[in-house]
Amino acid sequence: MPESGLPDEADPRSADPRVLRDDPPQAAAGAADPAGTSPSESSATADTLPAALPRCVACDTGAVDDDGYCQHCGHKQPRERDHMECELPSVAAASDRGLRHHRNEDFFELYEAATPQGSPATIAVVCDGVSSATRPDDASAAAARAASASMREALPQGTPPQQAMHSALLAAAEAVNSLAAEGPNEPSKNAPACTIVSSLTADGILTVGWIGDSRAYWVPEDRSAPPARLTEDDSWAAQMVAAGLMSEDEAYADVRAHAITGWLGADAYELDPHTASFKPDGPGVVVVCTDGLWNYAESAEQMAAVLPPDAGERPLQSARRLVGYALDGGGHDNVTVAVVPFRMTAAGPDAS
Repeated sequence: MPESGLPDEADPRSADPRVLRDDPPQAAAGAADPAGTSPSESSATADTLPAALPRCVACDTGAVDDDGYCQHCGHKQPRERDHMECELPSVAAASDRGLRHHRNEDFFELYEAATPQGSPATIAVVCDGVSSATRPDDASAAAARAASASMREALPQGTPPQQAMHSALLAAAEAVNSLAAEGPNEPSKNAPACTIVSSLTADGILTVGWIGDSRAYWVPEDRSAPPARLTEDDSWAAQMVAAGLMSEDEAYADVRAHAITGWLGADAYELDPHTASFKPDGPGVVVVCTDGLWNYAESAEQMAAVLPPDAGERPLQSARRLVGYALDGGGHDNVTVAVVPFRMTAAGPDAS
């Protein structure tokens, strides 16, 4: 998608290149929750990192002055939100402005804790602001924070995963809707908007939830087993395929393909949260991403092919590699990806 959301020509409602490094950055560790996170809990958001990277992102050799410029090549470093990375022991994410956009309108939140049964639980939320709407960057941040907070509150109560995910999507929608009420115009006119995709892994169950065209993929550790896309887009192309009017290749080749039919925002046609739960029969990795990545690796097989084989052991490095893959492919959009290793095993898949 040329923009982080609806392209202007298909809206149903109306740079500098960077080098990603593979060495561990000093700013990748997640911050403790200021609201009283226990030692068994940790969280990270897209705004827990300092504004400048320790080395220049252009030449990868020069040190960066306090004014944000490289001492070696003079390159101005990205703004804090232009390139973001966060890592927790069980999940990592990376986000980049891309090569064509003037700002990053994506956002993410990560969280990990323990369930009442004592097993580890990991949350990853990724949101993509709709660029044709007002304040898309604020919308994605508000949605990610609200969804994460909702699931964090539900975990200690033993709420069933799909129920927790459904409530989180509603909380995200409410947070985005509240932004519209802050504006001077009527709330439903060109209101702030974004898409959302989330994953929750706990007690041997993988649960995903989404609204819009951000996606989640499953890639087994055993690469001889088939990967899978876990979400279905709310988009014009997906509707055409579902209705049997076009093949998938024909639909996604159409200029209207990426016009979304579902989003979070006061002007959304109808809020329709989607959730699904699975019980993988072996370890693997969940890839949670915006279309800035999957535009360059659309099918599950393509995503599995570009995901590093050691993603389960090196999620941050893998997230960087996936962001770099999108930038190498053209970087036409903001790109955000969370890599969630799934180490627990259970019997057979079960989706609903």
